[in-house]
Amino acid sequence: MSRVNSVVSVALISVVFSAAVSAHHSVQAQYAPEGQKVTVSGAVAKLEFLNPHSYLTLNVKDANGKIVKWAFELGAAVSLRGRGLSRTDQGGLKVGEEVTATALPARNGSTSGYLLTLQRADGSVMKFGIE
Repeated sequence: MSRVNSVVSVALISVVFSAAVSAHHSVQAQYAPEGQKVTVSGAVAKLEFLNPHSYLTLNVKDANGKIVKWAFELGAAVSLRGRGLSRTDQGGLKVGEEVTATALPARNGSTSGYLLTLQRADGSVMKFGIE
């Protein structure tokens, strides 16, 4: 009887684990390859510290002066602390601050990407990597 319980337990753990893994997307599957990049400048609209990924939203003016929202995915909130961003001080980023973002563009052509670097008006650069 204990062998049956062990087999059932292993099977159940495998199903739960595989569901969790499939729910997490691959950066390479959702965003263009490393050689392709997009760079936009705009004002910080929102910085959200979430798990498994955090997000930065910028208000970017298009060629006609219309505001277009760009959403950038970052790593987990825990990993951002080592790069100078925390929930407490948000790395000093303020809503309305002008920044330049360089990212891997979304494969679907939307105004989103996986953030690689963020340059502030003072010239300082925050670097992010693919996790």
